[in-house]
Amino acid sequence: MIHNSRFPHPFTCLLVCLCLLTSWGSAQANHHQPNIIFVLVDDLGWGDLGVFYQNSRDEDRRHATPMLDKFAAEGMQLRQHYCPAPVCAPSRASLLSGRHQGHEPIRDNQFDKALADFHTLGTVLQTAGYRTAMVGKYGLPGGDREKYDFSEWTAYPTKRGFDEFFGYVKHRDGHTQYPAHDYPRGDSELHRTGKPIFHNDKKLFEELEGAYTTDLFTAFAKNWIVEHREDNPEQPFFLYLSHSTPHAALHIPTGPYPDGGGLKGGVQWLGEPGNMITTTDDGPIDSWIHPDYANQTWTEVEKRFATMVRRIDSTMGDLIKTLKDLNIDQDTLVVFTSDNGPHEESYLEGLRYKANSFDSYGPFQGVKRDVLDGGIRMPTLVRWPSQIPAAAINQTPSQFHDWLPTLAQTAGLVSPAITDGVSLLPYLTGKGTPRESTIYIEYLNGQATPSYPEFSAAYRGNPRNQQQVVFVDGFKGKRVDIQSHEDNFQIFDLSKDPRELEDLAGTSEYFTELEQRMKDRVLQIRMPSREAPRPYDKAPVPGIKTERFDSDIQWSVYEGDFPWVPQTADLTPAKTGTSKEINLGIRTRDDAIVVEFKGYLDIAKTGIHTFNVNADSGAILRVHDAVVVDNESMIEGKRTTKGNILLEKGVHPFTLTYWRTDQGKPSLKFTYSAR
Repeated sequence: MIHNSRFPHPFTCLLVCLCLLTSWGSAQANHHQPNIIFVLVDDLGWGDLGVFYQNSRDEDRRHATPMLDKFAAEGMQLRQHYCPAPVCAPSRASLLSGRHQGHEPIRDNQFDKALADFHTLGTVLQTAGYRTAMVGKYGLPGGDREKYDFSEWTAYPTKRGFDEFFGYVKHRDGHTQYPAHDYPRGDSELHRTGKPIFHNDKKLFEELEGAYTTDLFTAFAKNWIVEHREDNPEQPFFLYLSHSTPHAALHIPTGPYPDGGGLKGGVQWLGEPGNMITTTDDGPIDSWIHPDYANQTWTEVEKRFATMVRRIDSTMGDLIKTLKDLNIDQDTLVVFTSDNGPHEESYLEGLRYKANSFDSYGPFQGVKRDVLDGGIRMPTLVRWPSQIPAAAINQTPSQFHDWLPTLAQTAGLVSPAITDGVSLLPYLTGKGTPRESTIYIEYLNGQATPSYPEFSAAYRGNPRNQQQVVFVDGFKGKRVDIQSHEDNFQIFDLSKDPRELEDLAGTSEYFTELEQRMKDRVLQIRMPSREAPRPYDKAPVPGIKTERFDSDIQWSVYEGDFPWVPQTADLTPAKTGTSKEINLGIRTRDDAIVVEFKGYLDIAKTGIHTFNVNADSGAILRVHDAVVVDNESMIEGKRTTKGNILLEKGVHPFTLTYWRTDQGKPSLKFTYSAR
């Protein structure tokens, strides 16, 4: 049993800056880095894409996405890609941090909570040498939600890895699509007033007269790409384009989308106050319905929603045409997805939109805030003509936290160990060995599933409350209205039962055993959050079944100037072996190495166990897959050295990954004790 063991070297407290290391940049010189664009839209359902569902609907009432259908034909469809939680803030936070909802500090409905000062998509790609920009809706700044105080926004995008930001800072500002205009038809005071756009530290309001956000964000993004290519043609770029549509308010454009697209067509950035983009003077605000829908016998909100989706579709065609005009189309990876399932809001006085108007949830059941697949399975497309085969379809389950390791690998970096994701590049390109994604969701919502006639009676009006999803052996485990950890999971085989009608739990010995493994798994991959308490927080983490306790520690040494504590799964060790205790004497050299220890803890009594980890550069401790100590990330100028976890009596695996830079003498201390 490992107990109170420690390294002989004294701990030296050093601050390690996660910047672009010169030696690391040299090591990456031979890796080709494509440009990367990640497009995230707001509340677009899986069924809203033509190629996924709309084109094959039997009903006459359907809308179209011709540009996104073309995008899909030129790339890959990820048909089982999941958001982290079925609502905006936690979904976007997990996307940026690479951590699922069992580890990401922003959970449930914690809108505008500060995104933690850890690794993000922006910081990782900055480290790889990319120029980074975020355009559109953010919603994770910190500070007072009622104020516009730049000094209070501790997690402003430019403080979280983005060289430039243009967009809405606050979550609810994205509820209006005309920033400079009041709107008397709004259903509340919040939705009757315009909201400011920020460009870095500059506040824009009246300057944006007539500008519709979908057009505005696209025009700025196009112009940013063009200017970057002119100024730094050899530097790759990362653009995170985060639209606030088609989420409500269901505001529609001023006129038709400009023809052509690209450098000479489509929407263009003018940058003149009152005339920022080329569509500001097309007509009155909130006035134009797409001609394909104008004469349909639909409700007003249905015409509005379909027009908003078509507008996003047009911007995607415009964006791809821009890449082609710049001759960078083949060398740009573009991802398109949505943050959660389809909404039911309109934010127009006296009007209500319903997601069953177009069956926006596709062949599934559930909407935004549901953990049924209609609320969590995202319409996801990936396009990279030089690397991803055209017209490809992938049905492998994956989740938002997989994008950080995916884009890190795309840029030539090893992913940070703190992420819960795996790289999807092997699936996208057909090169390399894929690893299985961890699909995990937890979320609290006091409302009920809509009573749509299209939904089965078992789900209509079903209470949500505490909800949880985990995938084990390819099966989906789901439970809602959770009262305690003893509550059973429903188990579904989505390949045969996408509507989740046949609960397999208890139908055989295998599924009885699988349900227990699901209960064990959800405790072994997460850490409780005081700000988002769960009914299963006080359940002890179960150990693993083993006939004998192996006290040997497996260790591996990896050599390289890693810019952070890395994931090691795709690395080749320089040396491996076993030992009876954690011992830095096995290192191959003093500097530029990572040493990883894997072993087992023989826990004699159920209780809270405290782990202490001190490292000169940084270290990550996982017990099972739960991150108990992150001794790498800086929190208020300090690194965490201690973590508590409630463990059941038995055998528990641990992984301690120690990162060593070139500063001073190697030092690591590891202890644990029971209360």
